[in-house]
Amino acid sequence: MQKNKLKQLLAAGKPAMNGWCSIGNPFTAEIMAAQGYDSVTIDNQHGALDYGDVLTMLQAMHASDATLMVRVPWRDPGYIMKALDAGALGIICPMVNNRAEAEEFVSFMRYPPHGQRSFGPTRAAVAMPGYGLAANDEVLALAMIETADGMANLDEIAATPGLDGIYVGPADLTLGTQEGRLPPGLDRQEPEMIALIKQIAQACKVNGITACLHCGTPEYAAQAIGWGYNLTTVSGDSRLLAAAAGASVAAWRKLNGRDTVAGDDGGMY
Repeated sequence: MQKNKLKQLLAAGKPAMNGWCSIGNPFTAEIMAAQGYDSVTIDNQHGALDYGDVLTMLQAMHASDATLMVRVPWRDPGYIMKALDAGALGIICPMVNNRAEAEEFVSFMRYPPHGQRSFGPTRAAVAMPGYGLAANDEVLALAMIETADGMANLDEIAATPGLDGIYVGPADLTLGTQEGRLPPGLDRQEPEMIALIKQIAQACKVNGITACLHCGTPEYAAQAIGWGYNLTTVSGDSRLLAAAAGASVAAWRKLNGRDTVAGDDGGMY
């Protein structure tokens, strides 16, 4: 079967950029995958989409060079195995809090004897000829640490055999560790949050696994790579669309003397 290009890039010690799709539409997914990302992840946890969308989005992005991944809704074998069967070469799994949960997640990713994945790669077998036990070596298992328990058990999670990396969502990490003292959000600047983010990168380095961070800007991603992160996600389809549309509207209004939304007669356009 085809090799996982993202896995090869990371093994070569090169930083990777991940795109993010939360709009359930194959055309927007195709646009994202055509932009040169090393990988693109479909967000089946918080994205406005379901499994039917995941399938068609994977199909739409298949022609790209990007490694395609899915963030599943939960640490559930049904979600994980169906995403793999649809053709995902990487799974991001939320809310992994201890070694036992990490081991369970890893077991869902691979066929026996290395796991308990059930065989039935309906689309994967068509999209990737030769798909079978070889998939055990190509799929990426990325666990999300988002809670105080997860941080307390960081070292044992990072040492889980078969785990390929840890993916950090700063918003949930903030919610899960700061007890309401800080609002959720990306690109943390608080010393206590930067310390946690660096701690995760160090644990990944010690255990030889990939450190992944969800970022809002390329500048913060570059900073995170300096902290030891190997894969950084920069924004996502919905945020990028909103930012580009907002900038275009603002420029038009400034150039045409229309700096407010209200019309000259007080009406709304």
